[in-house]
Amino acid sequence: MKAFPSHFVLLADYGDVPAIVTENYAFSSLGLLNKDSIAHMLLNFCITEAIDCIIPLHEYEVVPLAKSAVLFGEYGIQVLLPDADVIADYLTTEKVTRQNFAVFVHGERIFSTEEHFVPKNGSSNLNGVFSYNHTNDLKLFTI
Repeated sequence: MKAFPSHFVLLADYGDVPAIVTENYAFSSLGLLNKDSIAHMLLNFCITEAIDCIIPLHEYEVVPLAKSAVLFGEYGIQVLLPDADVIADYLTTEKVTRQNFAVFVHGERIFSTEEHFVPKNGSSNLNGVFSYNHTNDLKLFTI
């Protein structure tokens, strides 16, 4: 929320979600989870709800949405993820706790938990929410 202070943020998840609406954000249900058609389901949701930017956070959403980013773009919806051809560089299977976070949009750091953060590998084309540790090695934030 701190990364997007001037935007209305719609937080969504699968299944039952509490119906909360405030001036700055709301919660909404994406319906029942179907991992086989995740990109299609999220595209329909974004179109129906007039969403112009999506940040996938579940691990199973990341690769399908990265691969579908061009399609989302045709509907005016920006997918905040690294490009599909480099996304594997930002994924991790290790269970290391990372204390810091940074949000990038078109390579510009719009938020980070550390004021003077500089990514280890640069940020010229980065999109998404990343976690990092003391080495400043960015990994895509997923849940």
